[in-house]
Amino acid sequence: MIECKNGLFHLRNLSLSCLLRVNRYGLLEQVHFGAPVRSEDVEALAGQPGLGWGSSLLLNDKDPGSSPDAMALAWSGSGRGDFRESPLEMDGQSTDFCYVNHNVLDTPPLMECGLPQTHGKGETLEILMEQPGARLRLYFTLYETAMTRFAVLENTGEQPIALHKLMSFSMDIYGSYTMTTFNGGWAAEMQRCDTVVGASRVVNESATGASSNQHNAGFLLSEMDATEDAGRVYGFNLIYSGNHYASARQSQQGFIRVMQGINPAHFCQTLQPGEKFETPEAVLCYSGAGWGGLSARMHKFVLNHVVPEYWSRRERPVLYNSWEGCMFDFNESRLVDLARRAKNLGCELFVLDDGWFGKRNDDLAGLGDYNVNLKKLPHGLHGLAQKVNKLGLEFGLWLEPESVNEDSDLYRAHPDWALTDRFPTIYGRHQLLLDLTKPEVRDYIVENVSKVLDSANITYVKWDMNRHSVAVGKKAHEHVLGLYDVLRRIFGPRPQILLESCSSGGNRFDLGMLCFGPQVWCSDNTDPISRLDIQGNLSYLYPQSTFGAHVSASPHAQTLRATPLSTRGNVSFFGCLGYELDLKHLAAIEVQEIKHQIELYKTYRRLFQFGTFRRMKNGWQVSLDGVTAAGVFHKLVSAAPGYEQLRLKGLDADKIYHLRTRAQKIRIGQFAHLLKHVAPVNLNPNGAVINTADKHYGLEDGVEGYRVSGAALLSGILLQPLFRGTGYDTNQRTQGDYGSNLYIVEEV
Repeated sequence: MIECKNGLFHLRNLSLSCLLRVNRYGLLEQVHFGAPVRSEDVEALAGQPGLGWGSSLLLNDKDPGSSPDAMALAWSGSGRGDFRESPLEMDGQSTDFCYVNHNVLDTPPLMECGLPQTHGKGETLEILMEQPGARLRLYFTLYETAMTRFAVLENTGEQPIALHKLMSFSMDIYGSYTMTTFNGGWAAEMQRCDTVVGASRVVNESATGASSNQHNAGFLLSEMDATEDAGRVYGFNLIYSGNHYASARQSQQGFIRVMQGINPAHFCQTLQPGEKFETPEAVLCYSGAGWGGLSARMHKFVLNHVVPEYWSRRERPVLYNSWEGCMFDFNESRLVDLARRAKNLGCELFVLDDGWFGKRNDDLAGLGDYNVNLKKLPHGLHGLAQKVNKLGLEFGLWLEPESVNEDSDLYRAHPDWALTDRFPTIYGRHQLLLDLTKPEVRDYIVENVSKVLDSANITYVKWDMNRHSVAVGKKAHEHVLGLYDVLRRIFGPRPQILLESCSSGGNRFDLGMLCFGPQVWCSDNTDPISRLDIQGNLSYLYPQSTFGAHVSASPHAQTLRATPLSTRGNVSFFGCLGYELDLKHLAAIEVQEIKHQIELYKTYRRLFQFGTFRRMKNGWQVSLDGVTAAGVFHKLVSAAPGYEQLRLKGLDADKIYHLRTRAQKIRIGQFAHLLKHVAPVNLNPNGAVINTADKHYGLEDGVEGYRVSGAALLSGILLQPLFRGTGYDTNQRTQGDYGSNLYIVEEV
């Protein structure tokens, strides 16, 4: 609910309070943002300036507490005594926006520029502020577990305004906090970085034209002693897919100014008289229950108000993707054979990846063209889809509509459609981006992609984009708006198509893309040990139903690391499960393992995709409707390890549960040298007998089952011991490096 009285504004729900007030100088103070409080607490929460601070500039020379530099503000000007970072820069001049009036709306206004927005009912506070020649509207929308903010600047004067910076929000929070960002690069996305916020500004930004794998737009501020389950944590994110910026810095008075919006680097927008500029919507969230509490609230918000309503809690199919099995080398018969094998394993969706169009036999040619390569697919997409559907599988397709190769019919016809600058052309993966600021380019993409999607029974699209942008200034933002226009026109009329966005893996994992499709390809790196960090760190801000998570071959193409098939499956369960490897070369024991993985995943699919996600010390867990699945994962093991504990969260201490391990096999071959010493005959550890057995049989690994109280599981139970040397035992987990176990816990 939103309360407004005598210049005091209180937005509150069961999760948080945002307390604002207009002070005597017309500035908007941020009195409180955090745990729920009463409106009557405003004076105690605001604090008193006393004699103020020396050398301050004062709005009233007779009031020592009138220094803007010492105030906690929800919006700040520049050049008027507040020397902290300003959220707004225009014309290279001072800004001094003061409160005029306010309004309470049932829902936030619809943006005119085409930016994606949250959906669902959310009471909204509109605050109007003005200075000569310009009007600023600040919007605060309250949802069940989070709040969103955005700003709109209007030129009310008679001269153009040169806008160089306009943040979606700015606020001052009292306290000492650590800023957690998620950084990296291709195949190494979402690496956690913790930086104490002090007197020097801490910045999280992207300048690649996309939200970027280098710096995800989402970040956290947490108290120094915060843990997974306790302590104050703030979460912030931006509903935007372009260059973003966020900063935090602590003032002498102990206030941390935090802001987020479009990156002001190289940004310039000219507003003619009467024109407006709208910022992307920012998401602000709070929890007093640590990182886990913050994640739960963010997950609920994303599911309820960001991902398309059609897909909000609709289960995702188990898919097979052709890329790592075939790459560009395929024909119709090979694809149908793979589809038949995928169906036999239990997959529900067959996805044809890159290489189906034009002269696309490698990544040097074809992007921009949509004519099907009839040498590979003589019956076209329609004929292939029919054969796949006849097997009992849905059919999906990879597309990269934003890019063009110079070796393409499109580029030869329209070289001016490529996005370039005035310098010699630079390339990424041998390709250029199409200039989405041009209406004719957007029309071409919409027309051709729509024809492709309507030409066959296509129920899934993997939308890829594999290079960074050279667009700067006004064009960089307009390019992103062009992308949103294309996505809206293609998928708005086709909400039933499952859209998974991708950009060289997780280069565009952001809330803007999630407004159009419910999931994103996390990373081109499918090594499960790498994915523990990538998916685990994504979970701080994004629900697991947004994760594309595939099982691929081992050793992995990205790391050369050899990992057990069971671990590859166990990690991928905590997301939208898929498989991406050459099924023709699977051993019989691997076929059995994958069938079992898919069968179990289907049984507990809703739990894995939409259960409450929690991070444990040694793994992850999800819980829904009295059922919990917990994955325990290991990296490098040590000799003679001690006991390991499984300590779950969120259970009822008074209830009784049945715990069981997902049955998984271990390779006989990995013990071949040990078997040599105990077998009645002298076996060659690399010989035909061992190799044959290894393809068809496996040893049971650490199967456990208990009836146990919730109190014991909350306290922590001891698991069967890990391998300690010298032999195999059915009552131990016989695992080496990168082993794992999955436990299903159900109320009795």
